[in-house]
Amino acid sequence: MAGHSKWKNIAHKKGKADANRAKIFTKLSREIIIAVREGGPDPASNSKLKDVIAKARANNVPNDNINRVISRAAGNQDTTHYEAIDYEGYGPAGVAVLVEALTDNRTRTVGEVRHYFDKYGGNMGASGCVAWSFDRKGILLVESEGLDEETLMLNAIESGAEDFLAAGEVYEITTAPDLLGTVREALEKSGVTFVSAQVEMVPQTTVTLTDQDDIKNMRRLLEMLEDNDDIQNVWHNGEF
Repeated sequence: MAGHSKWKNIAHKKGKADANRAKIFTKLSREIIIAVREGGPDPASNSKLKDVIAKARANNVPNDNINRVISRAAGNQDTTHYEAIDYEGYGPAGVAVLVEALTDNRTRTVGEVRHYFDKYGGNMGASGCVAWSFDRKGILLVESEGLDEETLMLNAIESGAEDFLAAGEVYEITTAPDLLGTVREALEKSGVTFVSAQVEMVPQTTVTLTDQDDIKNMRRLLEMLEDNDDIQNVWHNGEF
């Protein structure tokens, strides 16, 4: 999606997050647990954990809460087995939808995801049916107010960024997925704070929805997916 559209979506999602902080923390806790199990509890030597911690802080999760989850995962106090699964399909008007889940019950999750697609004018597809149309990128969004565009752009490029886009209220910085943390840390040292900093699935092309029923159903499909505790991320190529 275009940077401005992405900013509007994130602003909307952050508003929802403020109203439902516990649900956001539940999702981030699962990411932290998986990161600790895969690479250990020390963010200095576990880049995945470091990135998830930064994501949690961007969502205003208190450090005490983050540390408790890390300690619980490191001490094997949480024995729930989470499985990472991707679901793919099409929403109204053929919008490509990619769903990333962390679930302890794949039968429950796939049933719920399929129900959402069916209910709101879409359909689930086979694995790989839409993933090919997305590129995996590190995306960092910075509010533009009070920042010098040229200075930020030069610092971002020098620290390893691939692209820099001024998009109204935000600057959008694109990196290779494995350089997200490097670029984020370099800019943080210069005093930059982020609206969002995470690896995203960026669509290669977009589908513009114009029919009001399609728009309504697509928004509702996204809301249902995002409200599900098992769903970590939802990526799509729809433009409203």
